Amino acid sequence: MVNKTIKSVLYLTIFLINFSTLAHDYSEVWEKGYKSTVVVLPTWPGYNKPGFGAPAGIAPAGTGFYLSLDTKEKMTNYILTAAHVIKNAKIVEIKDYNNKSELVDVVLTDFKTDIAILKSKTKGQSIRVASKKIKYGNEVCLIGNSFGIGQSLSCGIVSGLNRTKLGFNPIEDFIQTDASVNPGASGAPLLNNDGELVGMVDAIYTKEADIDAGVNFAIDIKLIQNFLYKYSSHIR
Repeated sequence: MVNKTIKSVLYLTIFLINFSTLAHDYSEVWEKGYKSTVVVLPTWPGYNKPGFGAPAGIAPAGTGFYLSLDTKEKMTNYILTAAHVIKNAKIVEIKDYNNKSELVDVVLTDFKTDIAILKSKTKGQSIRVASKKIKYGNEVCLIGNSFGIGQSLSCGIVSGLNRTKLGFNPIEDFIQTDASVNPGASGAPLLNNDGELVGMVDAIYTKEADIDAGVNFAIDIKLIQNFLYKYSSHIR
């Protein structure tokens, strides 16, 4: 009887360890999203902020991702990013997952929603839009360029939905998450467990310093889609 009890406890322990490992394995999210994500490097005339270690004119980097209006289209020239990343830029450069650089065109910038569209000469892998609604407590991840050190993955949960009137943008519909967000991750894709797009990283809620405080916001995919359809004539 004692041996059976010990065996049962061991089996249960092994099961729980395996389940925990599977529940927190985000490698598939990375595999499905990293090829669609790019580093965004804007150059602003006269920009010269100390502490970033970059030549005058080179503004802090951001993030972007390839996205197509056509859900069946796997490759596209269009890249989404946060408008504030490129707000004064005369030159915008991107680096893809292979560290290949390219100058891109700014197609559209909208500061009401803080969404911008870029266009590259070479096509990139379009990220897949989520078919299911995100819920409170769902796990989410972002692939961003935090502190300009290159693509990195951070994960957390959905802490809130439909956040508005926070004072970041005139038009807001945010997903709140505790997934780590730091400067350079603006414009990063927020992904569900299937590696599908649910939002775009936009803001950090902090009063003391411009670093992650665990209360971060991504523009909801619904607002992104409404924006894209409204300006669809610009991206055909």
